[in-house]
Amino acid sequence: MTRDGTDGRETDMPMAEAAGGDKAPRTERGKRTLRKLLDAAALEFGERGFHEASVSGITQRAAVALGTFYTYFDSKESLFRALVEDMGALTRRWIAERVAQAPDRLTAERVGLEAFIEFVRAHRNLYRIVMEAQFVAEDAYRRYYQVFADGYINNLESAKKRGEIREGDVEVRAWALIGISVFIGQRYAVWGDDRPAAEIAAEAADFIARGLKP
Repeated sequence: MTRDGTDGRETDMPMAEAAGGDKAPRTERGKRTLRKLLDAAALEFGERGFHEASVSGITQRAAVALGTFYTYFDSKESLFRALVEDMGALTRRWIAERVAQAPDRLTAERVGLEAFIEFVRAHRNLYRIVMEAQFVAEDAYRRYYQVFADGYINNLESAKKRGEIREGDVEVRAWALIGISVFIGQRYAVWGDDRPAAEIAAEAADFIARGLKP
């Protein structure tokens, strides 16, 4: 388990989510096509929203035939679910690569938050897609955050055993830390990027480590 909350075993894309897994590609060409569809879906859903987005719009963006879509997905909703899973995996992988060498939990919090801000700035459609999932595919929305929380809980428990953080309820702390990341990302990546990510992360990390107590 890495210090960011992942176990280091992320797949390249959510193959199991492609129409229940029975349509998962088995060739490198198929995997590249699926990747193109997911990337195109991120743009289509991110710009137009789930209800206004269309399968034809996604295939046009991906430069593939309409029939190719149904080789991998049964419907627009199945692709949307796969996209939510995929974006979660991409986010976790991005952060994991950057916090892998963090010497302790508190350092990992700062480095991980900076990495998250940078990721959202590079993938601004993330928030719209994940937030819309709450109303389009609630189970996918809940799973998106639950996977983050599960990894966070394990990491905080390990950090507690190593003496890097004090005793406390790691589940409550995990969700609190996720909440901090979500709204900092929204303010300093989606609504505006007027301040350096490192500066924001350092301030938040100081709050995490010291709280409000003088």
